[in-house]
Formats: sequence, C-alpha cells, structure tokens
Amino acid sequence: MTHRIDVPEVAPDLFQTVMGLEAHLRGQVDPTLLELIKLRASIINECAFCVDMHSTDAMKAGERPERLFAVAAWRESPSFTDAERAALALTDAVTRLGAEGVPDDVWGAATEVFDQYQLAHLVGAIAMINFWNRMMIAVRTPPLYAVEA
Repeated sequence: MTHRIDVPEVAPDLFQTVMGLEAHLRGQVDPTLLELIKLRASIINECAFCVDMHSTDAMKAGERPERLFAVAAWRESPSFTDAERAALALTDAVTRLGAEGVPDDVWGAATEVFDQYQLAHLVGAIAMINFWNRMMIAVRTPPLYAVEA
C-alpha cells in the first residue's frame, strides 16, 4: 500500500481548518470517552492509521489495554459504564448510518446520560473521526507501526 498524499503538506489550509474543529471537540468531550469513540469508529471503518493512533493515545493517557481491546466487542464486555455504552452505541449508529438514520432507541439511551449540549459535541466528535477515517483511508496513510515489505 503506497501513501498517496500527505494532506498536511499539500493542503495545509484544509488540515489547519479541520484541526481547529478537532481542538474544539477535544475541549468539549471527556478525553477518555473521546478516545473510545475514535477507536470504535476507526475499527468499524477499518482505518489502520487511526486505530493505531487512538489506541496509542489512549494508552499514553492511562487507559488500560484490556478496555481498548474490548472496544471491538463492547456489547459483550463488562468493562464500560452506561455512559460509555450509550456513546459507543451512538458511535456505531452514526458510523454505519443507514437509511433510517440513528435509531430512536440508540438516541433515547444517549439522552438518558448526556444533555443536549453534550450530545451535540458527541455527535460532532463521531462525525469528525469518520471524516478522519475516510481521509486517511482514501490517501492510504500508513499506521506508525507499518513495516515496509
């Protein structure tokens, strides 16, 4: 797999604009929760670069590897709080957005643990990681651990 474009290098204006939104969202969503949703969406989208980045960032911030591994099967894991489960379900629904949109039961569960302000930023953060996943996959950004064959 050959890296096609170095986005920050060829489009610094785009990169800086997106990083501004990223910085805003980082200030509005709990840091642990933010890394969990970024990791979950990246797993669903199969973005190796983002899975590597967000699992590494989460571990540097003190997250336990066992919880990070469990994100792939979060519904079956006892490792997550009700709020984390609601956010992960919302992440799944927004990432796999189908014709029906986000199901009412998923949205309802999220409204039980997050207020409207938090939900707006949570949805924004989920949309943001989906943007990054699509960008990194399209330009074939390799994960940092990549080995040249």
